[in-house]
Amino acid sequence: MQIDDYREKIDQLDNELLRIFNERAGLALKIGEIKKGLALPVYDPSREKKIFQRMKAENPGPLDDQAIVRLFERVIDESRRLERLMTRQQILSEENDRC
Repeated sequence: MQIDDYREKIDQLDNELLRIFNERAGLALKIGEIKKGLALPVYDPSREKKIFQRMKAENPGPLDDQAIVRLFERVIDESRRLERLMTRQQILSEENDRC
């Protein structure tokens, strides 16, 4: 294989990651709606710890475990940010409806 072949494969994987990231974010939003209804906090440190432990246990490399944790921290941070934005938008919408 040549460099362009590897880059094409990377581009394909990037497209798949994009789809997966957005699918994951959509599921996180659904969880956020459930949490809101149950008055649960957005941040659940025990859940995040379990995710990191599971990902390290499943990690075949070549990325080391710390790199995997950093990547998942970022993905989870963005999901949490999205949940908070959704909650704020819902609150603003409810306030506007009352006015």
